[in-house]
Amino acid sequence: MEIRQLVTFIKVAQLQSFSKAAENLGYSQSAVTVQIRLLEEDLNTKLFDRIGKHITLTAQGQEFLTYAYSILNEINKAKLSLNDDTELNKPLHIGTIESLCFSKLPPILSYFRENYPKVAIRITTASPEELIEMMEHNQLDLIYILDEPKYNNNWNKVMEVRENIVFVASSTSEPADIHRLTLGKLLEYPFFLTEKNANYRHALDHYLASRKMIMSPFLEISNTEFIIKMLSESNGISFLPYFTVRKSVEEGKLTLLEVDSFHVSMYRQIFYHKDKWMTREMAEFIRLAEEIR
Repeated sequence: MEIRQLVTFIKVAQLQSFSKAAENLGYSQSAVTVQIRLLEEDLNTKLFDRIGKHITLTAQGQEFLTYAYSILNEINKAKLSLNDDTELNKPLHIGTIESLCFSKLPPILSYFRENYPKVAIRITTASPEELIEMMEHNQLDLIYILDEPKYNNNWNKVMEVRENIVFVASSTSEPADIHRLTLGKLLEYPFFLTEKNANYRHALDHYLASRKMIMSPFLEISNTEFIIKMLSESNGISFLPYFTVRKSVEEGKLTLLEVDSFHVSMYRQIFYHKDKWMTREMAEFIRLAEEIR
């Protein structure tokens, strides 16, 4: 049994395709087929069912996949233990949402650029559900999301921080002069909101629907920076994570609105798949994310 056979086996299992695995690994499809055949002969078992163009793990293949991940993780640990003093240089692919990307990632990326210039960082933004799906298929190293607390036996959660979601408006706007607003009064003003795939937006819509109230936003856009700019130039209102507007509030540009009987919190969370070997680059990103609260 060779290490490259284990790597090839895992890649075929992840992609459920010999041809895609070959393309990903830089092999010919025949080379992948031979490696899997030799591995099956060595283990004296069938690892994949091949029905037409569909490739699926057998029960034995599913069981061996756990061992394959474990073996490669131990090999990686051994390699890293001998190279702890080397400069970080492995690529890092982070999945996150728009609001976190604009508010929390810039100082982390700046630190990496200054201290680990050889680390190539790639950022993918999407909804939490899409990011989780990508993590499950090993398309991301880490995901950094804002959501209700999530748990799964397939994931390692390495950070969870509670965040308030707030109503906010320009400090010079009409709503800012009202000491305490009802939801009904709030809905009289134009709303600038994130798109519906943001979970805190979903929480607001659900709350309003439960009280048979309807809101028609003036503007929907995923870019929170643009929403904040629009707020500063209008009587509009938005519903955003506090960390996205804290600086503007502290500078006196925006004001938090008090709303009767309405409070929503979400949690910033970082996950990686339990079968994913945590690289030093991943560990450093997590350390920095925990420091930047």
